[in-house]
Amino acid sequence: MLGLASVVFTYPFVWLISASLKPRTEVFDNALIPHTLRLENFADVWDYAPVLTWVGNSAVVGLAAATTVTISSALVAFGFAYFRFPGRNVLFGLVLATMMLPQAVTMIPVYLIWNKLGLTGTQVPLWAQNIFGSAFYIFLLRQFFLGLPRELFEAARVDGSSFFGLFWRIALPLARPALAIVFVFEIQASWNDLIRPLIYLQETSLFTVPRGLKAVIDTFGNGGEQHWEIVMAASLIATLPMIIIFAVAQRHIIEGIATQGRKG
Repeated sequence: MLGLASVVFTYPFVWLISASLKPRTEVFDNALIPHTLRLENFADVWDYAPVLTWVGNSAVVGLAAATTVTISSALVAFGFAYFRFPGRNVLFGLVLATMMLPQAVTMIPVYLIWNKLGLTGTQVPLWAQNIFGSAFYIFLLRQFFLGLPRELFEAARVDGSSFFGLFWRIALPLARPALAIVFVFEIQASWNDLIRPLIYLQETSLFTVPRGLKAVIDTFGNGGEQHWEIVMAASLIATLPMIIIFAVAQRHIIEGIATQGRKG
């Protein structure tokens, strides 16, 4: 069953690789082995669109988004896990309740805020919201922090450590697997995000990869010049960085998921 599932999930990616290596007339012939190998498609992508610039923009935005949401969510999660105060569970429930709000509900108010700040047309709205954390990541990290022995923190308090010292010197080092999950997940989410770049970015030089692919599809795909081999080559270039990241971070992701089952 695992082998069958692997084939089902792998086939579209193999098809994408094959289509990116075919000439224009053979893109949709469904042959996994190209009859005519055309490596020039990848050279054409760089000539027709600033793909390298888009990849760089996505990398900068992704790193900024992942770094800010990891630190802010960890800080809030540690507060919920360590401190005992009246209304803690109610407040935490309100944080989790924000996950029930669809993005479409807050899209216009959030846009008006960024427009009032004069930051529309920049890349700041793509990552700056993460400064305030994410409800899902706060929940995930809180569960991890609850599994840490409280005696470690009490001993540090006896030695004179501040509350921020508990977070920075004890909680964060012990939570590296969970932090790795949050960091990688957010990079993946930011890399694949199309809605926000579509709303906030107008200049081609500021496009991220999904926004750039949308421009490539508009130009060479639907209603364009019908050069789908260019679209496929650009899509493959956009997909490869995420595959590499997950391959490198696989051990940390598995370790982090495995440790989430510990009861606090």
